[in-house]
Amino acid sequence: MTSTIDPKAIGKPVRARRHVRTLTGYLPEVDATGKEHWPRGEEEVWQAGLRGVDQDVPSITKSIVNHVQTSLARQAYNLDDLGAYQAAALSVRDNLLVNWNETQLNYTRKNPKRAYYLSLEFLMGRTLDNALLNLGLKEQYRDGIKKLGFSVEDILDKERDAALGNGGLGRLAACYLDSGSSTELPLWGYGLRYKYGIFQQLISPEGNQLEAPDPWLDNQNPWELPRLDVTYEVRFYGHAERLSDSRGVWQGGQEVLAVAYDVMIPGYGTKNTNNLRLWESKPKRGFDLNSFNAGNYEAAVASSNSADAITSLLYVPVLHLLIEILIPSSSIVGKELRLKQQYFWTAASLADIIRRFKQQGKPLKELPDFVAIQLNDTHPTLAIPELMRILLDEEDLNWEQAWSIVTNVFFYTNHTVLPEALEKWPVPLIEHVLPRHLQIIYDITGINKAVAPLGSSSKVTVERKFPGDRDRLARMSLIEEGQPKQVRMAHLAAIGSRKVNGVAELHSDLVRTTILKDFVEFEGSSKYSNVTNGITPRRWLDQCNPELSDLITKTLKLDKVVWLKDLTKLDGLLEFTEDAAFRKEWAAIKQRNKERLANYVQTTLGLTVRTDAMFDVQIKRLHEYKRQTLNILGVIHRYLTLKGQTPEERKKANPRVVFFAGKAAPAYYIAKLTIRLIVNVARVINADPDTKDYLQLYFLPDYSVSLAEVLIPASDISQHISTAGTEASGTSNMKFCLNGGLLLGTVDGANIEIAEEVGESNVFFFGHLTPAVEDLRYQHLYHPVPLEEKCPALHRVLEQVSAGLFDDADIYEPLLNTIRQNDYYLLTDDFDSYIAALAMVDEAYADKEEWTKKSIRTTAKMGKFSSDRAILDYAESFWNIEPIPVSTKK
Repeated sequence: MTSTIDPKAIGKPVRARRHVRTLTGYLPEVDATGKEHWPRGEEEVWQAGLRGVDQDVPSITKSIVNHVQTSLARQAYNLDDLGAYQAAALSVRDNLLVNWNETQLNYTRKNPKRAYYLSLEFLMGRTLDNALLNLGLKEQYRDGIKKLGFSVEDILDKERDAALGNGGLGRLAACYLDSGSSTELPLWGYGLRYKYGIFQQLISPEGNQLEAPDPWLDNQNPWELPRLDVTYEVRFYGHAERLSDSRGVWQGGQEVLAVAYDVMIPGYGTKNTNNLRLWESKPKRGFDLNSFNAGNYEAAVASSNSADAITSLLYVPVLHLLIEILIPSSSIVGKELRLKQQYFWTAASLADIIRRFKQQGKPLKELPDFVAIQLNDTHPTLAIPELMRILLDEEDLNWEQAWSIVTNVFFYTNHTVLPEALEKWPVPLIEHVLPRHLQIIYDITGINKAVAPLGSSSKVTVERKFPGDRDRLARMSLIEEGQPKQVRMAHLAAIGSRKVNGVAELHSDLVRTTILKDFVEFEGSSKYSNVTNGITPRRWLDQCNPELSDLITKTLKLDKVVWLKDLTKLDGLLEFTEDAAFRKEWAAIKQRNKERLANYVQTTLGLTVRTDAMFDVQIKRLHEYKRQTLNILGVIHRYLTLKGQTPEERKKANPRVVFFAGKAAPAYYIAKLTIRLIVNVARVINADPDTKDYLQLYFLPDYSVSLAEVLIPASDISQHISTAGTEASGTSNMKFCLNGGLLLGTVDGANIEIAEEVGESNVFFFGHLTPAVEDLRYQHLYHPVPLEEKCPALHRVLEQVSAGLFDDADIYEPLLNTIRQNDYYLLTDDFDSYIAALAMVDEAYADKEEWTKKSIRTTAKMGKFSSDRAILDYAESFWNIEPIPVSTKK
C-alpha cells in the first residue's frame, strides 16, 4: 500500500488555508482592566525594532543606500539614475507602509463604515513626487539625494506613468483616492493590474497614429505590495441550474485566480494612508503536465494563457488592434475578454469586501450599515448580480433580503449621456460566459414571473404604477429587444443602486430628463442627484506648478497645508488683482512655465517653440464630440487669413502657438484622421515663412498625466469645445483654470459651473445651447442648407483641405464628409461663433495687464472644484461615512 494522488491535482497550487486576514489588522487581547497583552516574544525587543517615518536627511540617505545595497544588489560604482530612482522609491514606500499599517490598524480598532470605489481605470500618474509632497518630505529627500550625487529632477524623470487608465474617468478616480486619504475617510479603491495598460502612441512619417504596447512593468513597480496570500477563485462559463426561491447552482467551466496587489495612497497633511487593491489574473493550474506529456504543447499552456490575458490589456473595447496582437482572433473575442475583465474584477473585489466584513462577526443584513460601494460608470455593474448570487446561492438569503441589501449597498455614478457610450452586452455572450448571472438579471427585470419587475416583489411595480403602459415597460426593461437581445447596464446600475448621480449640474439634469427619465418618474427624483467632479490641488497646482503655489502661499500668508486642503481660501487672491507687483510676479511665473514647455518640446521632439506668443492648448482623448476637428479647422482658417494679409497687416496679429495632445482609440478611424490632419497642417504652417512668426502648431504624442503637468501650467487659453449636451463634466477645464489659464468653450459640462464661479467676463463662450441641438440635427437631416451658403468660411477651409494643401487630396474625405453630409456634432452651426470667440480672445490678450487680472480672478474662484469637496459630498450625502483620523484614540 502507498499514498496516492489524483492525477488531475498535479500542478494545482496547494493551499493549507483560505485567506483569513492580511498581515495587518490583528488586535491585541486585553485583560479585565483593558490593558493590552503583547502577543508574542519580548515586547521591548519588538518595540525597539519598530521603525517610524524617516524625517531627517541622514536617516533618509541611510535608507536609500540600504535599498541600493540590498534591494537592488548594487553599489555606488554601478548606480545610474534609474537605480537611484528605484532605491529612492523603495525608501519612500517604506515610509508610506509605516503610515499605511497604522491607518489600517486604526480602522480595525474603530470598525467604521467603509466605502469602496470600483473603477476599471486609475490614471495615477507618477507616484514619487506626489508621495513626497503628501508626506511633507520633498526638501529632505531633495537634499539627501543630492548628497548621494544625484538630482531629484533627473530621477523623477525615470519613473514611468502607471498604465492603469485611459483618460478622464481614470484621472478622476485617482483624484478621489488622493482626496479620500487627505480628508481621512475610510475609502479603498479596487481595480485591475494591467500588464500593458493603454498603448504607447507613436506618429508615422505620414502623420498617422501608431500603437505600440506599453510594458510599464518592465522595470517592476516599487509602489505595489504583492499580496500573494490574498487570492480568490473566479468562475467563467460552465452551466447554471435553478433551485427553488430564485436560488441556483453554478458549476463547471473555467476557474481563474485573482491575486491582490496593494498600492498605498497617502493623504496630504495627515498620516492617513488608504489602499488601492489591484487584481492580477493567474491560472488556477499553470501547466497541464498530462497534455505536455501527450505532445499537445499548446493545450499544456492554453489555460495559463487564457487566464493571463484577462489583465493583459486595459479594457477599452475599441482596442481591437492591440487585442488581436496578443490574441489573434475576431473582435468577438475582444468583447468576451472585456466582459471577463469586468466580472473578474467585480467578483474578486466583492469576495474581498464580503470576507473583510464577515470577519467582524456581523450578520449580512447589516452589510449596508458598514459597506458602501461606488460604481464608477457602468463598468462595475456586474457587481449587482454578483452580490445577489453570493447572497442567494452561498449565503442562503431569500430574494427580498438579498435585494434589500444590494439596493442599499451600491451607488452609481453616470458619466455619459451619449447613446453609443451607454454600455450594453449581448444576451448570448452573457449566457455563455456568466450563465448564472443572466438568470439573476432576468429575475430582476421580471421576465421570470416568479419575481416582480425591477427586482422587487413589493406592491409598487412599474405595471401597477403605470397600468397598460407597454412602451414604458419596454423602455425600462433591462433587456433591449433585437438580434441579439442586449442587457442595458445603465438600467441595471440605476435600479440596483441606492443613489444615482451625474458629474455636473447640466449633465445630471440630462440624466434625469433623458436616459433615466422613466426611472426618475417611477422611483422619484430624490434618488437622482448631482456631484460635480473635482481635482486634487496638490498634484494639479502645487506639484505641477510649484512657483505659483509658493506665490499663493506667500501672498495669502497661510500655511500651504491650509489652503491646499481648503481651496476656497484662494478667494483671498482677489484683493491682489490690482497690485501691480503681484501681477508682475504672476505673469513671470506663467512665462517660465511656457519656457519649461518649450524646453520639453525641444528636448523630446527637436522642435523650437517661440515663448513670446499666446499658448493655446487642447488636450483630451480624441473623439468627434470633443471636437478637436473644430479646433484644427479653426487653425486652418487662421492660417488662410494670415496668408491673405499683407506683411503690415500680419504685424497686428496676436502671435499664437497651438498645442494638441491626446490618443485616439485604434479602431476609431475618424479620430485618427483628425490626428493626421493636425500633424500635416503643422508641417505646412510651421515651415511657411509668411506666417510662422504669427502661428505655430504642435501635436505632442503619447499624452499622459506627466505631460499634462507640463502643458497645463503653460497655457494662456485652453479649449473645451464639445457639442452642447455631450460632455458630462470634464476635469481638464478645472486644472487649466486652477493654474490661471482662461477657458474658451461651449456652454457644456462643468464649463457652466466654472463660469458661474469665475464670472462670464473671464471666460469665452460660443456655440449653440443644449436645447437647440436636437432641432439643429433635425434640420440637417430634413432641411439641409449647402455649406457654401450656411458657413462660407468653413466651406473655404474644407475646400483647401480637399485640394491637397496639407496632404493627399483624398485622404481626409471621410473626415470632411462627416461635416458636409450629416454634421452630427454641429461644426457647421458653431464655426462662425467659434471664430468670433477666438477673435475676442485675441483682443483680450492684447491688454496684458487686464489678461493677468482675468487669470488671477480665475484661479481665485476655483475653490468649488476641489476633489476634497466632491469626495466629502459623496461621504455625507451618499455613503454616510465619516473621517477617521489616525491620531484618534481608542
